[in-house]
Amino acid sequence: MDKGQDHPMLRLLKIYTKDLSFENPNAPQVFLKQDQKYKVDFNLELENRQIDEDHWEISILIYTEVVDADDEDLTLFIIELEHAGVFLVKNIPEEHMERVMAVDAPTMLFPFTRQLVSQTSVDGGFLPFLLEPINFMGFYEGARSKDKKETIQ
Repeated sequence: MDKGQDHPMLRLLKIYTKDLSFENPNAPQVFLKQDQKYKVDFNLELENRQIDEDHWEISILIYTEVVDADDEDLTLFIIELEHAGVFLVKNIPEEHMERVMAVDAPTMLFPFTRQLVSQTSVDGGFLPFLLEPINFMGFYEGARSKDKKETIQ
């Protein structure tokens, strides 16, 4: 009997792009403007689903729209992305699963998501669009404390 069989395990097995859309609706005009300032609309969501007893799919969904700060009707580009990973999840106590799905797994996946968004903006003719690092633990704790407040009221 292998004594290591019962220890908690979280392993990223596969990373893949489920959906990627890049729009550059005002090309080539957007490339002719000098000293352009930008305004960014950014949204990030997480989804997870159990595939079988030991495997989960965790997805990071990103929507970002970059517009000209002086003319918000002038969209530079839009990126919509669903980036996912298959994770091996074994021997994690049920009371820790929510945190694993909302913090640990996305933290492992996000650097690859960030790189894909950056490369997509470059391939679209723009400078690299670098997403700020995400504090998934902060979001998780914030959501938990918000849920507690709503329950109390």
